[in-house]
Amino acid sequence: MPLLTVDNISMNFGARRILDGISFRVNKGDRIAFIGDNGAGKSTLFKIVKGVLTPDGGEVILHGNTIAGYLSQNMDEQDLSGASLKPSYLIDLELEMESVSGKILKASESGEDTTKRAEELAGLQSRYEAAGGYDYEYRLKDALAGLGLADIHVRDDFTDLSGGEKMRVCLARLIVDRPDILMLDEPTNHLDMEAVEWLEKYLSSYGGAVFVITHDRHFIDQVATRVIELNGGHITEYKGGYTDYKEQKEHFIKSQSLVTKALEEELARQLDVKQTMLSHRNISGYHQREKMVAKIEDELERARAKLPADYAKMSFTAQPLERTGRSDRIILQAKDLAMKFEDSDENLFDALSFEVTADEKLFLAGPNGCGKTTLLKLLSGHAGEKLKGSSGTVLIGSAQSMGYMEQFVPFDDEELTCFDELVSRSDIGTTEARSLLARFGFKGDDAFKKITMLSGGERSRLYLCCLLRENPDILFLDEPTNHLDINSREILEDAIKEYSGAVICVSHDRFFIDKCADKILGFSNRSASLYDSYSYYRKAIQTVSSSPVLSEENTVKENENTVRNANRTQERKESAKRRQRISDIEKMTTALEKEQKELEAKFSGSCSEEDIKRYGEISETLSKLYEEYFELNDT
Repeated sequence: MPLLTVDNISMNFGARRILDGISFRVNKGDRIAFIGDNGAGKSTLFKIVKGVLTPDGGEVILHGNTIAGYLSQNMDEQDLSGASLKPSYLIDLELEMESVSGKILKASESGEDTTKRAEELAGLQSRYEAAGGYDYEYRLKDALAGLGLADIHVRDDFTDLSGGEKMRVCLARLIVDRPDILMLDEPTNHLDMEAVEWLEKYLSSYGGAVFVITHDRHFIDQVATRVIELNGGHITEYKGGYTDYKEQKEHFIKSQSLVTKALEEELARQLDVKQTMLSHRNISGYHQREKMVAKIEDELERARAKLPADYAKMSFTAQPLERTGRSDRIILQAKDLAMKFEDSDENLFDALSFEVTADEKLFLAGPNGCGKTTLLKLLSGHAGEKLKGSSGTVLIGSAQSMGYMEQFVPFDDEELTCFDELVSRSDIGTTEARSLLARFGFKGDDAFKKITMLSGGERSRLYLCCLLRENPDILFLDEPTNHLDINSREILEDAIKEYSGAVICVSHDRFFIDKCADKILGFSNRSASLYDSYSYYRKAIQTVSSSPVLSEENTVKENENTVRNANRTQERKESAKRRQRISDIEKMTTALEKEQKELEAKFSGSCSEEDIKRYGEISETLSKLYEEYFELNDT
């Protein structure tokens, strides 16, 4: 069943055509990952579907009463100014129900007929239930807790939240609203691994459609049933998740390249024949060959257009530096390293001891706030005076050179071009510098863009390009894949895998970790242990969480949730019974009041003893029904 049709959408930004006749459908049950390089136009298409932008051509069709819910990357577009996270339409319904209930009470006190008011209230209650009003707060609490924001709903001011917290609150509120299509623009940004895993499970069983822009390849594998790639203004659709997409794309490129090569060879042959016809003065044959050449050229152009625009992109391979000494020698050693902030009674993390060898790739993994970035700064010596409270020792060989990349990369001179920055930091010639910049996505004139004009992802790519060219013995990286599109992440992965030095890296990108890590230092409950892979770390954490001794608090919470679920189910049953009883009472009182009026008409004429007795019974019954009715409406 189609929910959304995007029909021949085109969009230009200046002279650049970023969307060129885009057409596809979103059906109920679809879980679509929308991928492509940064700046390709993915967010622009989302805004067109939402109605924020008007395309230069084509149309967007929302079928029937389809509602599309949209989460933007830009938190300035989200409204969190209210004192409640409950949506305005539910608050309005609650106010209406309260108003009608008050009118019913006043009418009953003055003896007026309340039938119409009661019907109005029943209608409002039905609308409120259909909108999910009765269990909205419970579902919102559950979503916020899953996204790592337990108890935040009790606040009455959400404007001072951090950008990451605002994003998670808006995401929780959106998924609880249950629109027909969830349109999410980079929803895993600012989420730790536990929150991402919760979101994956939620979206995998979502009843509507999911349409999500993301660079998280593991997330795509877990959630997506289709992948739509935007490249060069055009889209290509693939079945399955990211791994399926890669296999299908590689197979298509291989087969399409053979078609293109065959057409190129045939074109060259026909050009030779055409030239031969001309040299032999065979004008008729020459013109026939001209038409054939034009036809082949058209076919070749169409064949080339089907190949991805990034088909000819180069992959970066770091030039391994000859390093003295054995690769398994220890170059960094942490002994009883712990951290406690001055205003806290507990350690951020307890005493940690581990070693790193000369070519080892160690990744730090764990939930937000567990101390990964703090530990990275302590290990690299970038902690400075801001992180007093550390204890233990970090031993690094005096001859070891180090490179450090934080989440928000600094440049000394923002007015330099990318080319000037790279050349100033390394002994490199013009040709090699241009080639290296191109491999990191700075092709042509982009190599001469000023740093101040770069996006967050471009800044990260330039910094990585310069840092990897410097080739330090130990490379410290803090979330290096942030702001990077999939192609840039794959370039980074290839560089890290080929890197001859040691790497200590903080990352939430599970695909990146699985591809590059030799060991995982995984955090849990203020401690950390070494694991051979990320999957082993997650299994260990889940085992600990399910332990009857260590997870007593979690068990209590799960029991409380179970009881709450049962109570909520019972409350809804009771609510349904109450509404049914109210409806029955209304029908009974209407019938009894009619019978009572008929008996009253007899009082002026012939009236039997049985009529008087019946009148008394009706009055007593009505009195009890009225009392029950008011009690039910006050509940």
